[in-house]
Amino acid sequence: MILRFLPHSPYARKVLVAAHELGQSDAFEVVTAHVFDPDTPLQTENPLKKVPTLVLDDGQVLYDSTVICEWLDAREGGSMLFPAGEARWDALRLNALGDGLGQVATWKIRERYKPENERSDTYIAYYERTLHRSLEALDGEAGGYGDTFQIGQISVACALSYIDLRYPDMDWRADHPALGAWYDRACERPSMATTPLGPYDGPVQPW
Repeated sequence: MILRFLPHSPYARKVLVAAHELGQSDAFEVVTAHVFDPDTPLQTENPLKKVPTLVLDDGQVLYDSTVICEWLDAREGGSMLFPAGEARWDALRLNALGDGLGQVATWKIRERYKPENERSDTYIAYYERTLHRSLEALDGEAGGYGDTFQIGQISVACALSYIDLRYPDMDWRADHPALGAWYDRACERPSMATTPLGPYDGPVQPW
């Protein structure tokens, strides 16, 4: 199997962390695929041209990160990362919040890449409010996560790692100490320690 990947993507990291937690780190080959490269294999594999994309041995293609993670979980019998029963809905809710946090952080970064005369202060302010509102919500519940590290916690941890990568001057821990303390503990897990985000070295604009 092949995992199409970008080193700075919190969603690609989410799959790597999940695979590690499930003991499946060696289940696939990790291959970088730049989404803005006109010759990327994503062109034919994923109509959204996004990472992560998982190409199975039989040619079937899976996306997005949550689908891939649940497929990996199912290989282990299910319910390790995606709990059954009522707990499933809370896990999926938290997963959605983590994914959304990463998404809004990405949108804000994209404003930075626009020519100065095309940047929108209104959108930047909107993204900042959404970021802080999401962090506040997570801070209010992080103390209850304990040692649980299922799909929701994985999604949140990977989103926070993206914020640290892209916004090194954003001292979000100061205003959200419970979330910061939980995240620092999460980063000690082997699945997190061995899958750090890296810099992006591809094209920043579509052709």
